[in-house]
Amino acid sequence: NRKFFEVSKGKFFYGWVIVGIGSLGIFTSGAGQSHTFSPFIPVISQDLNISSTSITTAYMIATLFAAFLLPKMGKLVDKYGPRKILIYTVMLLGIGCMIFGAASNFLMLAIAFGFLRFFGQGSLMLGSANIITQWFDKKRGFALGLMGLGFAISMGLHPYISDFLISNYGWRMAWVIIGFSTWLIMLPPLIFLAIDKPEDVSIKPDGILENKKGSKKNVKIFGLNLEEALKEKSFYILSFSFFSISSLVTALHFFQVTILSQYFGMATSTAAALFIPTMVSMIIFIPIAGKILDRFETHNIIGIALLITTSSLLFITFASNTTFSIIYAIIFGINNGFNLSLFGYIWPRYFGRLHVGSIQGAGQMILVV
Repeated sequence: NRKFFEVSKGKFFYGWVIVGIGSLGIFTSGAGQSHTFSPFIPVISQDLNISSTSITTAYMIATLFAAFLLPKMGKLVDKYGPRKILIYTVMLLGIGCMIFGAASNFLMLAIAFGFLRFFGQGSLMLGSANIITQWFDKKRGFALGLMGLGFAISMGLHPYISDFLISNYGWRMAWVIIGFSTWLIMLPPLIFLAIDKPEDVSIKPDGILENKKGSKKNVKIFGLNLEEALKEKSFYILSFSFFSISSLVTALHFFQVTILSQYFGMATSTAAALFIPTMVSMIIFIPIAGKILDRFETHNIIGIALLITTSSLLFITFASNTTFSIIYAIIFGINNGFNLSLFGYIWPRYFGRLHVGSIQGAGQMILVV
């Protein structure tokens, strides 16, 4: 890792390599995200003779289980560093994919969902955001925005990849392939390129060089611990804001096709295709959202994000024709862009970097719930 850093020294800031790793991590977390599961639900329901209600119940139980473990994972990130935790997370996520492919009943399905939700949607996203957070300060919003592009690409590609694998190899082998691809995509960059924080190679966030007298021992990283953060009213204001955004956005992700097909008579394929303009809107807007976070006061941006979430909910009620449905899809993409940029930004912004893993873990638990 340090050899690659030395090669890049003086040519470009190594933090951008870390951004690439974090973006890959967010993309790879697709193995545990809702949009990847969607093509599997009807196939699994028919093959295992389990109702879709039972499958979603297993999904809910697993998600809640994963949520309440995230604060513990955050503390492990603080203790051992994001690189080591991400390596173990990716290894266990791949194993979880294979367990999912071997599921034969409700209990195994719930356990497999637990693996995928905790290590994919929870831990991999947390660790990816954390390692980027350590490398940036003034450009943190832009860097985390670029990380969010990994999620946008995942949302656009993973459902189609899943459908292709199911059609050609069956749903069980599809999960084995997804598990192996998780290892192939993430383990090499984590093992050979990732560095926990810039202070480990005697620089500061954003690539600022330390003075000659500086040393690791003299470097002080600011931050409240979790107990101190929990005493601040800002923690609860931020958590409740993201609880609201997360619940409403998840509702739109899950029920977009149902709302548009049942209430407006839109073909289900057309309703599903609206995720494409949403993805394009996200890809365009995510870097812009990051720049906005770096430039303007954070609490104002959170307020704007809440208003855009409200706009998404309002516009889907007017999506009775092609024009309004595309407008809705674009607004929903902007909404997702804001949310992904804010995801890793707010915790170090308000509470510092020193214990950001445990604080983000507690905040993300509320978000996932």
